[in-house]
Amino acid sequence: MKKYICFALILIFASCKSKATLIEGSANKSLSAEKVIENHYNNKNDFSTLYIKANAKYKDDRQSQNVTTEIRIKKNEIILVSVRFLGITMAKALITPTEVKYYDKINQKFFEGDYELLSQWLGTDLDYQKVQNLLLGKAIDDLTKSKFRVTIIDKLYKLDNNRDTATQKAFFFEADNFLLKQQEINQLNADRSVQILYPEYKQYDQMILPLTFSIDAFQKDKKTNINIDYKNVSFNEELSFPYSVPEGFERIVIEKL
Repeated sequence: MKKYICFALILIFASCKSKATLIEGSANKSLSAEKVIENHYNNKNDFSTLYIKANAKYKDDRQSQNVTTEIRIKKNEIILVSVRFLGITMAKALITPTEVKYYDKINQKFFEGDYELLSQWLGTDLDYQKVQNLLLGKAIDDLTKSKFRVTIIDKLYKLDNNRDTATQKAFFFEADNFLLKQQEINQLNADRSVQILYPEYKQYDQMILPLTFSIDAFQKDKKTNINIDYKNVSFNEELSFPYSVPEGFERIVIEKL
């Protein structure tokens, strides 16, 4: 059942005409880490609401599953993710800056709580901004709040903070629009790592969005892969965020450490 919570949150975690897939540049000159970060955040991000229909594939060591997902975002306020299989809603997650709500029809259970409890249970640090950034193709962390060194690796600008021996982070950017191509988080003491790849982007009037992204999560000898393909996108429509837990579901209780 924890699988569906991770899956729903990661998918969280009139149709707009798009331009051609962006041509991305190769890094061939030295820039400071601060300049790379500044250029990344200078990308247009002009929307109030965002609606995404996507196909998603989940795979772990035991099974593989294809689903459709509907993602509704009211910028910086609320995210609703609905996961469907054969047209039937199997799970929903409602995410705000202060709380997370989730229910899973397969196991008939639901969760309501804050990010501290959920992060403790899932074994990874989460908050609203990180989930929203993941879906928009942005760096999960606020890069202005840390010190990074910059190198050129495989024609990409790589920022890393390897001075922190407990948690190592790296972010890779192309050189034309400074779009995020890859981000990695390695927790060495826990033998846990996450790699997120953004192979292609598309230009919309409001902003640049990923066409697709993938997540590979490793924990000891276990691997989980999630691939997300955005199929339909629309901006600035009036959206509703319907969420209610079906009757009879059991609440998940997480004890604080």
